[in-house]
Amino acid sequence: MNGYLLTFFTQQDRKHAGKPLAEWLLQLARDLNLRGATLVPATEGYGHGRRVHSAHFFELADQPLEVVLAVSEDECELLFQRLRDEGVKLFYVKAPIEFGTLGES
Repeated sequence: MNGYLLTFFTQQDRKHAGKPLAEWLLQLARDLNLRGATLVPATEGYGHGRRVHSAHFFELADQPLEVVLAVSEDECELLFQRLRDEGVKLFYVKAPIEFGTLGES
């Protein structure tokens, strides 16, 4: 199947609708019946403001996070429409991919 690999970049302390943004994105993916999403914590990174964000032993609020999904074109349009409707401000990468499942179920 052809579609897109979506990667959303955020950090632990960003919230939307009263929830951490990364968790909210995972729940949105489930609500939209997307095939899956993965939350990837990072040790360190920096964004457009050039400020370094990192995970510290005592303070994880600034920890960078990625939410990664493989979606069809229709699923991508549905997801992005919901993000626009919700007014979510979020950096993303969208790359065309081929995806599928190998082996028996």
